[in-house]
Amino acid sequence: MTPTIADSIYHSLSERIVAGDLPAGEKLRQDHIAREFDTSHVPVREALLRLEAHGLAQSIPRRGTRVTAQDPSEIHEVIEMRVSLEILALTHAVANLTPQDLDAADAARIACDEADNMIVWEKLNRRFHRVILTPCAMPRLLAAIDDLHIASARHLFANWQHRWSRRTDKDHAAIVHAMARRDAAAACEILRRHLRRVR
Repeated sequence: MTPTIADSIYHSLSERIVAGDLPAGEKLRQDHIAREFDTSHVPVREALLRLEAHGLAQSIPRRGTRVTAQDPSEIHEVIEMRVSLEILALTHAVANLTPQDLDAADAARIACDEADNMIVWEKLNRRFHRVILTPCAMPRLLAAIDDLHIASARHLFANWQHRWSRRTDKDHAAIVHAMARRDAAAACEILRRHLRRVR
């Protein structure tokens, strides 16, 4: 499906919010955004509503739409939700795996390991998790997980950016190897441990 202008605006703004380039409290001015993307206010409003739905922005009466502040206590809830939902998705994904799915998972793992800065790594890390879960073929579940990934990403940028260094992710490799063996129990246990490390 071809991305719409609203999709492009939403993705651009959400990435900036996640990375901290648009800080908490920053006003998201419709006219400025419309000029930047050379479009009308209609797709801008649609993108801002999506940011609100995903918890990245808030519309405040007489103050406009602003970037939401992070709640440090939220990360525990986010991680526990990710553990539950990603394990559910991975269980179904392993049952549906094709050789092409395994190739895509391994390529996503390698790309993530080769990232040379945190901004690139974070996008590729999200992509790796999306790729291993997509074969579950449960779009509502995947959409909920995508929202949780955004919340996790904001936490990582806020708290881990100064400590990031390039590394090989052994958990990612172990998950792919377990998937290749069709060992859903092992893949899910590694994923559970991997996600809980974020805390």
